[in-house]
Amino acid sequence: MSKFIIQGGHKISGIIPVSGAKNHALKMFAAGLLSDQPLILDNVPEIEDIFRLTEIMRDIGVDIKQLDHAQYQITTPKKIFTELSARLVPQLRAAILLSGPLLARFGKVTLPHPGGCAIGKRPINLFIDAFQAMGAKYRCVKNKHILIAPTTGLHGTHYVFPVISVTGTETLMLAAVLANGETVIENAAREPEIPALADFLNAAGAKISGAGTSTIHIQGVNQLSGGKAHIIPDRIETLSFIFLGLAAKAKLTITACEPTHVAVPLQILRDSGAKFTVTNDSITVHPWKTLKPLSVITREYPGFPTDGQSPLTVLLTQIPGQNEVIETIYTNRLFYTDVLNRMGANITMHTSQHITIQGGTPLKGKQVESPDLRAGIAMIIAGAIAQGTTEIGNAYQIDRGYENIDTRLQQIGVRISREK
Repeated sequence: MSKFIIQGGHKISGIIPVSGAKNHALKMFAAGLLSDQPLILDNVPEIEDIFRLTEIMRDIGVDIKQLDHAQYQITTPKKIFTELSARLVPQLRAAILLSGPLLARFGKVTLPHPGGCAIGKRPINLFIDAFQAMGAKYRCVKNKHILIAPTTGLHGTHYVFPVISVTGTETLMLAAVLANGETVIENAAREPEIPALADFLNAAGAKISGAGTSTIHIQGVNQLSGGKAHIIPDRIETLSFIFLGLAAKAKLTITACEPTHVAVPLQILRDSGAKFTVTNDSITVHPWKTLKPLSVITREYPGFPTDGQSPLTVLLTQIPGQNEVIETIYTNRLFYTDVLNRMGANITMHTSQHITIQGGTPLKGKQVESPDLRAGIAMIIAGAIAQGTTEIGNAYQIDRGYENIDTRLQQIGVRISREK
């Protein structure tokens, strides 16, 4: 198991590019199951979640070749296994994305309960309910979820998500493109990764309209082609670097990003007094002397993203006055704040979804553990601005979503190293 060691308090400045979006790349790998023609993806992040999904797909017979750094070719033959590995799937929540394409194209799927990080072990009833609405038969045997489509294939349905679900929306889209008839998805998620997925599917022959809105219409087709796709920039990584720059009071330019995807967080920060220079594909963070305290509520896109909440909280420990965070998406995503308090923060947890932060407190290096992906990057930011040495165990959780984070941060002055 690896750990990161950070010597904090050193000047940070320079340019750091953003990698491809984890949450787009994972869906595009799943889309490769929908055709027997090759799919070529570029700007794929070299992260552990991609490595795990690649292992799962190869295990059922999918041919995946890495053509170059960040470029992959996916070819799914006409016959593959439809039972996903009971050893591999519990390591990756996103494995559930494979269920839609497998069910639609191959007629069945056996899915062990997917795993992930501490906040990733969530029920999958939304997915099961949606597939059943499309005619699939379902049973669960020894923690394996078995779904079988009718002999005539899945049929279109009018499905209303009881809660907004990004992965649920995408998985239903991936199933509906090959279903018979029309599928209407209401209360759909609107994250940028969804229209990006729809753009590729339409280019491959699908008939999808409304992606990026709360209502998506999909007219099923008989088959799809392969093609090429570019993975969009990772908006959560973009935010992570913005918060790092602000927390360190540094001039930091984030390149290869999409500023429109983080418009709401940028405006919230501007309202606090933060200064940015924004181009079509870059954001420069400027040093600050005073910022106003913030009250932030996480929302579905285009609101402030839950995945940006942890690194934001590190910034709030440096803004004098009473700051507030209300987490509306996950009930157990604020427990990492105990670690920040050990480092010198003054955070009060009122409920599992509500904290206040008395900002302006210096942080001190400590030995800590990364409980999940986003809390892990928050600890890296905290370590970078803290006095002394911070050791962050369970680096794997951070590697799940941030490509070569230690090497990249070294380029902007962070004194970070990796040890086994």
